[in-house]
Amino acid sequence: MDTVNYLILGLLQGVFEWIPISSEGVVALAARYLGAKQNPVDLALFLHAGTLLAALIYYRRDWMRILTLKDWPLIRFLAVATAVSLPLGFAVSRIAAQAVMGAGLLALTGVGLLFTAYFQAKKINLKLGKNKLAGIAGVLQGLAALPGFSRSGSTIFGLSLGNLPPAQVLRLSYLMSVPAVAASTAYLALFEAEQFPLEVWPAVAASFAVGILTLDLLTKFAEKINFAKFALAFALLCFAGAALELAMR
Repeated sequence: MDTVNYLILGLLQGVFEWIPISSEGVVALAARYLGAKQNPVDLALFLHAGTLLAALIYYRRDWMRILTLKDWPLIRFLAVATAVSLPLGFAVSRIAAQAVMGAGLLALTGVGLLFTAYFQAKKINLKLGKNKLAGIAGVLQGLAALPGFSRSGSTIFGLSLGNLPPAQVLRLSYLMSVPAVAASTAYLALFEAEQFPLEVWPAVAASFAVGILTLDLLTKFAEKINFAKFALAFALLCFAGAALELAMR
């Protein structure tokens, strides 16, 4: 596969990482269509390195407070979510690496977002504490190792079960992705390095550049609209993506 095709995959990762349509599923499906020599799921996971860097830079103030131990509530939240999601995600990713799945799980994410939209519109609040929210979101993030199961969509749904404002839901969803993505990327770099020649790295750079731009636009967009409508819009996108994947089979 040539550099242009790798760049296309990087652009897709940069756009779809932040919206509730599985970037892993989209990139893996595109990689298979473009004739990638690598395992398509592993390649999709590796391109998360670019959006990982985007999240680190965009939320650099949060990470600085974490590293300097100045925000213990956030540190505890991320510790619980990561402790749950890492082992589950590793097990799921090894199973998922054997096949590219998508439509059914993408539709399932859409259903979850419909519930999110309903809860927000009706002001339903389960009043779950931060630790319970972290555990629920951690489980959903671990399951998102399945191609087609949107990480952002599922964690947004889980976090919406608590008493958090919409901007906080998005912020926590994106922050908690960093440790899990860092672990999966490190694993691939250490044990699957032969799959990723120099031709892949421009795609990682494209993933970063597009990712930080998309993250900024989406965050600002979410602050200006009703969160129930925001969730509903992306639920419909999930259903459209599932239908598109089924049509392409």
